[in-house]
Amino acid sequence: IADKKYQRSVSAPIIRIGIISIALGIVVMLVAVATTIGMQKKIKDKVTGFNGAIQLSSMENVSALNATIPMVYSDTLKDIIESNPEVSHVQVFANRSGIIRTQTDFEGVVLKGVGATYNWHFFDDYLTAGSLPVLGDEVSNDVLLSQTIADRLKLNVGDDIRVWFMREGINKPPWVRKLTIKGLFSTGFPEFDNNFAIGDIRHLQKLNKWQPNQVGGIEVFVKDFDQINEVKMALYNKSPMGINTQSVFDEFPNIFDWIALFDSNVLIIIVIMVLIAGFNMISVIMVLILEQTPTIGILKAMGATNQQIRNIFLYQATYLVFKGLIWGNVIGLGFLLLQYFFKIIKLNPETYHVSSV
Repeated sequence: IADKKYQRSVSAPIIRIGIISIALGIVVMLVAVATTIGMQKKIKDKVTGFNGAIQLSSMENVSALNATIPMVYSDTLKDIIESNPEVSHVQVFANRSGIIRTQTDFEGVVLKGVGATYNWHFFDDYLTAGSLPVLGDEVSNDVLLSQTIADRLKLNVGDDIRVWFMREGINKPPWVRKLTIKGLFSTGFPEFDNNFAIGDIRHLQKLNKWQPNQVGGIEVFVKDFDQINEVKMALYNKSPMGINTQSVFDEFPNIFDWIALFDSNVLIIIVIMVLIAGFNMISVIMVLILEQTPTIGILKAMGATNQQIRNIFLYQATYLVFKGLIWGNVIGLGFLLLQYFFKIIKLNPETYHVSSV
């Protein structure tokens, strides 16, 4: 039964609907799977890139955003962490809450102090202006400020800012530090963009009266995201007493519970699309059989078996399915490539934590 003949037959519209339904099903499934994988990967990369996959800090600290109790980053602890084969990078940090005050306004900020081994490459994709700070032998006054905070305070690259930090004791005046904005960043992640500035950890060590080997915490990066919990438990068991070991799953449980729902949503979409396409193809085959009833009678009179006649319609159904699959893949992959290169569809980062996928 030729394709051109079907184009002139009564069943032609039904056949086209069947092919279109298969193609649309493939497009929807491709977009759903690609969007899910893309969003999950971007969110995981952002969270682990900014905070590390695992954080080690003193158990005495009440808040990670204002860590005043240090931990000692000894050679022994360093060897314990770096000896784990799944660990790819280790860096120290310290957080201290403060206030940026200008002549007309003020804004709360968390100054994240980092050391010379800090991996700045995470910000390569999120730098909106200026450049990344360079930490050398001398204490650097350069900071990387959130674009969100800069917009609120009407600040730009090269501006000097004064950051005020409260000191322990009622009668002690705030500690003020003059810093220079080296660059601006925007990750699309409100938890980071609304709070942080990145600078030299030595400022906070001086403020807190810490020794050079005392830090607020340690960020550990792993080679395989799926091994985070295993690495966390290994470090917890080997670390000295008083060290709290926390993974990104512990720090951002709501986010990871949310993106875990994507998998079940995609599965539901795939099942629905398969059922719709299957129902449409059954309808197409039924229409073909009814339309070709005279032909079936002729074939039976010529000695054709039921199996041979069934095979004719099965081959035709396979051809129609294959045609729908080709069109669906061409359209779906074409759309995904356009979205990947041109970001046609934008997302609200405050809701989805990404601006596009």
